[in-house]
Amino acid sequence: MMDWVPIVFVTFKILVFGTGMFFAIKWHYERAKKGKEEKSTVLRPGGKVAAVFVLSLLGLSLLTFGLSRMLGLDLTFP
Repeated sequence: MMDWVPIVFVTFKILVFGTGMFFAIKWHYERAKKGKEEKSTVLRPGGKVAAVFVLSLLGLSLLTFGLSRMLGLDLTFP
């Protein structure tokens, strides 16, 4: 009965990644046809995304350590 589960999951994964790659290639191809943009219009949103990522990573790590300390787990280095 469980023999079909990996087949379904792998097929779904291939379909999702294939669709994502198709639209990514299409998006990049259409952007290249539009022409070059200035660096500032690309760097500013990229910097904002990187800053949000770093802050969310910091927040998640603090939340994880706080929760583990509240549960009584010992996370000290030897």
